[in-house]
Amino acid sequence: VALGVMDFDFMGGSMGSVVGEKITRLIEKATENSLPLILVCASGGARMQECIFSLMQMAKISSALHKHQHHKKLLYIPILTSPTTGGVTASFAMLGDLIVAEPKAVIGFAGRRVIEQTLNEDLPKDFQTAEYLLNHGLVDLIIPRLHLKLGLTEIFSLYSLTPVLSK
Repeated sequence: VALGVMDFDFMGGSMGSVVGEKITRLIEKATENSLPLILVCASGGARMQECIFSLMQMAKISSALHKHQHHKKLLYIPILTSPTTGGVTASFAMLGDLIVAEPKAVIGFAGRRVIEQTLNEDLPKDFQTAEYLLNHGLVDLIIPRLHLKLGLTEIFSLYSLTPVLSK
């Protein structure tokens, strides 16, 4: 398994050109070696200090994922922690074959206040939580971190039995 982990403690886990390059290289290495991929997402989104170079990472990573998933038929599982927002949500965090989230994780693109002001209406209290997204079909599983190892073991056991997707 190829594993990438974003660290929110460093600049809010923001995705800039270096982060984008590292994630892309990980995906390419996983694709080249026919490995399933897990990305643990914890991010405030694209790093706005880098302007367009940051936003370009969304397409770059998504393109590498397309080759991984559709050309090589390899599994990709994003694990969404709190927060997973902005450009990360708008790109690779939501492109998984099976999207896993932690309980009560905040997941979304724009902030709650921006959406409420744009729509001029109040949103549900649980809006942009993992549970809300699960109920609306945007997340496939919610697994507490304590049970993540067992959950992933079961997922990969099933994956290995799937003739179309397995090596």
